[in-house]
Amino acid sequence: MGKKGNKKESKVKGAEKTAAKMEKKVSKRSKREEANLEALIAEFQSLDAKKTQVIDTACPPPSARLNASLNAHPEKDELILFGGEYYNGRKTYLYNDLFFYNIKKNTWVKSEIPNPPPPRCAHQAVVVPQGGGQLWIFGGEFASPNGEQFYHYKDLWILHLATNTWENIKAPGGPSGRSGHRMVLSKKQLLVFGGFHESTRDFIYYNDVYSFSMETFAWSRLSVSGSGPSPRSACQMTSTPDGSGVIIYGGYSKVRVKKDVEKGTIHSDMFFLKRDGKEGQEKWSWSRVNPSGSKPPPRSGFSMAVGPAGKAVLFGGVCDEEEEESLEGDFYNDLYLYDTVKTRWFPGALRGNKTEKKKRRRGKKVGAEGHEMEEEAEAAPQGPTEVIKEIVTDDGTVMTIKEVIPGSQEEEEEEEEDEEEDASASAPLIEPCARSSALTTVRQGKLFLYGGMFEVGDRQFTLNDMYSLDLHKMDQWEVLVEMDSKTQEWLEESESEDDDEEDESKGAAAEEEESESDDEEEGTGLNENEHPAVQEGETVTDYQARTEEYWIGLARANMGPDAKDKKVAKVAQAMAKVFYEDQ
Repeated sequence: MGKKGNKKESKVKGAEKTAAKMEKKVSKRSKREEANLEALIAEFQSLDAKKTQVIDTACPPPSARLNASLNAHPEKDELILFGGEYYNGRKTYLYNDLFFYNIKKNTWVKSEIPNPPPPRCAHQAVVVPQGGGQLWIFGGEFASPNGEQFYHYKDLWILHLATNTWENIKAPGGPSGRSGHRMVLSKKQLLVFGGFHESTRDFIYYNDVYSFSMETFAWSRLSVSGSGPSPRSACQMTSTPDGSGVIIYGGYSKVRVKKDVEKGTIHSDMFFLKRDGKEGQEKWSWSRVNPSGSKPPPRSGFSMAVGPAGKAVLFGGVCDEEEEESLEGDFYNDLYLYDTVKTRWFPGALRGNKTEKKKRRRGKKVGAEGHEMEEEAEAAPQGPTEVIKEIVTDDGTVMTIKEVIPGSQEEEEEEEEDEEEDASASAPLIEPCARSSALTTVRQGKLFLYGGMFEVGDRQFTLNDMYSLDLHKMDQWEVLVEMDSKTQEWLEESESEDDDEEDESKGAAAEEEESESDDEEEGTGLNENEHPAVQEGETVTDYQARTEEYWIGLARANMGPDAKDKKVAKVAQAMAKVFYEDQ
């Protein structure tokens, strides 16, 4: 046993040395790149330093963006959105604007507070109730406009919500610069795990854990026993209700298999970081968790928030299929619930009426989850069985769980034909379209979802719609901000660097005009008049069925002749739904 233990310990130490060498290698190259961006960041900060007053302005919803942070105010019925990025196919825009969303009034306010953190995305933000409420922000990245150079932050900031002031916390010994990490509040500590650091030619993923004391304002790197998660970013980190530790689930990482070839890995494993001992004398240990129940299919880019009774709510994501020269993904808009106490997964089902449930099944069959359901049907040719359970938590929360054992595709189609008349008589199902990287948070038992992205061929659509779902009722999604397809700008890459420089000098307004003209010529915009019109009283399901051939043709034109038929069908359905909801 001793020899095996020494051998295992040697492997761990060897892996740590390899990681240290890679980090040093990445650090040297990235320092040269980051030096070029520091001047640009300093310029942003000098402009912000000229602001001396807090200015609150009523405004429309924030512009479309990804990798921002969305948090619930610890004292008020408000949500706080900070930062993020937007990419239109040619240029990357970074933000450091701050918005407050009033839940009761469904209104937005942009708050300009002097000396904010510089623009960033893929950071982490945590709210704490002390001092009248605080928003803590750590790390993230800044990118050059062409998206080829990156600056990774390692700074720590507080937004004092009671006084509307920003404060930069200078504390040595913290994590290295990174983005895509995760941070949570556990008792009186901020815990930071994982993330990645990328330069033009190299990248490194982390699996280290750091603690920041809310009392001493000091960083410390935790020495954790046991076998923990492999290095990764974009995982989910959830504190247990009793403060005994945190759950790490999923995530993404990539490795270089050849000089110019990278291979990504979607992680679906789960670990528990346990805290033992008295405060200030804690000992930490990793253990593998094998949850029971109906687990989500593997995916990255999912969103997760902590709901009532400590249950984590997972939404959406994407499962990428990597081939030698292409990357295609299946996007999701499903819900899963994870009970951190019972270590069990449940599929989240809405309690809508019977007809709505039938429609939802029909929609999923050709929607974001169609591929998966068809595979299950092949493996289980018997008729579908639907099991519905209602779980009442300690605080009175009623969560409805639905598990479906699908039948064959032929049987489902026969059942759908019988149900079609009833389904068409009801209102269309309201739900967010399939997407990844949505922002989610929970306030007073309601799940709020903002934005995200999905792809059509080589085009990326960044969303700015917003929904809420009452987790006590689990009845239906409520639309707070409708998706506006007119904001979906995508500019094709220029053929030469000279063109890029010329386009950048024109500015965003000129690019937008060029985008609109390109869309008119190519016939790929989602807001054009020649698309099949929505008929009066027509449901989204009926519209998709009636215009299916048209949208498949349009999707095929965008995705190319080599795209798989199933993926084309899914994209076509998503495009039809976007157009339907915009009318």
